[in-house]
Amino acid sequence: MQRSVEIWLVRHGETTANAANVLSGWSDVALTPHGEDQARALKPLLAGKAFDGIWSSDLRRAIATAELALGRAPRTDARLREMCFGEIEDRPWSEVDASLRDGLLGFVSFRAPGGEDLETFKARVKGFADALAPGRHLAFTHGGAIRALTMDLGEDRFLPNGGLCAVDWTRRTLLFVKETPTPDLVKRPAPT
Repeated sequence: MQRSVEIWLVRHGETTANAANVLSGWSDVALTPHGEDQARALKPLLAGKAFDGIWSSDLRRAIATAELALGRAPRTDARLREMCFGEIEDRPWSEVDASLRDGLLGFVSFRAPGGEDLETFKARVKGFADALAPGRHLAFTHGGAIRALTMDLGEDRFLPNGGLCAVDWTRRTLLFVKETPTPDLVKRPAPT
């Protein structure tokens, strides 16, 4: 019997942009001290688990989360990056046009001016998942990337910073979700 592709998806810890409620997309922002604590809090969830591959977006917030959670650097892959928000990148959520906010939150048909369209973004992230060899993989990534993959399973998961979920990509099923218990992060509306 062929092994399936299981992917454990971790959303990076809180960043300076998250704390300021600013869209960061491809901007390479740092973790806050709270985000570093969220990354360290992942250690017990990952300890003792065997992974056939450990991956991260090539943006430093995802890499730093992986290093703090695992104590070592992961392999990076740009396909795990957040969506490029183009002209609205680095803008406060409150200053983004309401129709763009609605489109991004709806995550059905969206393109930021000068940025990546939703279908291209989803294809990029799914391309990463489709290329994985059978086995269990760990990927440190972003809220939008996790949402793109879980929507393909018939779910719509937007994890808070430091959240973790696992999917059986072969069978297209959600295995589990572990969200951080910090209520102040759950209410943040912007997927940065």
